[in-house]
Amino acid sequence: MQSARFQMVAIALLALPFMLGGCVGGVNGSVDVAAGASVSNATTVNGAVRLGANAKAGKASTVNGSITLAAGAKAGGASTVNGHITLGEHATVGSISTVNGGVTLGPGATVTGDVTAVNGAFDLAAGAAVDGALTNVNSPITIAGAHVGRGIATVNGDIDISGNAVIDGGIRVKKPGDQSFGIRFGSDNEPRIVIGAGATVNGPLVFERKVKLYISDAAHVAGPITGATPVKFSGATPPPAS
Repeated sequence: MQSARFQMVAIALLALPFMLGGCVGGVNGSVDVAAGASVSNATTVNGAVRLGANAKAGKASTVNGSITLAAGAKAGGASTVNGHITLGEHATVGSISTVNGGVTLGPGATVTGDVTAVNGAFDLAAGAAVDGALTNVNSPITIAGAHVGRGIATVNGDIDISGNAVIDGGIRVKKPGDQSFGIRFGSDNEPRIVIGAGATVNGPLVFERKVKLYISDAAHVAGPITGATPVKFSGATPPPAS
């Protein structure tokens, strides 16, 4: 009788994740959520997390590994410490956070909250959208025809805004050593900020350190510029750095 009860308890424990909505996770090893499947969470520590096309997860997280959402996949949040985060076409996530790793948003991908990184580049394709803020410390930020809802902030990153990109909330380049990130950073690099033809920036452009600012004569900037004198240019690209 006790043996039978033990077996029943063991079976119940094994089935618990599925009864709670199909939590998929582990410690060592990658986690894959099949196309079209729904799970409460997809988590690991040492390994990648991959959501197939149109899959859904309440959270996608790892410590040492990348996170990939295929076309149409959805997650409440995506976070890693050491790894790149990629959203395929029309994938949606609530927020993105990484420390050492970049973020790539494919065409039509959407982040309904903020995107943050420390050492990681941002690459937003045409039609992608970040409804919140886009913030990093180091590495370039490339926005080609995408939308950012609450501004861009960086310390040492170059910024390239092109196509019909729209940045609401302005741009801020913080001075090295700013403590608001919780870490002290310093660099002699002069970030290169390019606002290309067809791009729109709504809001203040605030530069707390020396930068090279280039604004196309076919761009639209609606907001005050402080801390830098823009260099106007015509054509597809600004003049080469001196």
